[in-house]
Amino acid sequence: MRRSIAVLAEEIAAAAHRGQVDKAGQPYLTHPARVAARVAGDENAVAAAWLHDVVEDTAVTLVDLEESFPAEVTTAVDALTRRPDEAPADYYARVRAVPLALTIKLADLADNSDPQRLARLDAATRDRLIAKYARARAELTAGV
Repeated sequence: MRRSIAVLAEEIAAAAHRGQVDKAGQPYLTHPARVAARVAGDENAVAAAWLHDVVEDTAVTLVDLEESFPAEVTTAVDALTRRPDEAPADYYARVRAVPLALTIKLADLADNSDPQRLARLDAATRDRLIAKYARARAELTAGV
């Protein structure tokens, strides 16, 4: 029996992010899990949500993902992957141009902006991130 792409994406994310923690010291994998839950109902969206930080933050490459996932998923993951020295405006324009990437990024920002998550951080970090996420949301939804 063939595994669904969402299950495969979860397995790849779990292996790739093993041992990583978020800014509050929590297991990193809980973040893509929450993002995936926010976009539940569309298998490609769930897969892309699980994988949204894999290429940027681990040794997994886009070529690795292209072997197992449809183009809609890998195109979204590619759009969500920041490039070295990339200007934020260029990143946001690329994300806006790919509807699935925009859906995932907005779910990502919603999770990152969750008051319960932010409450675990020191005040300076919390304030910096609140402003950063608000700017990102504004850039991504401008003209929408």
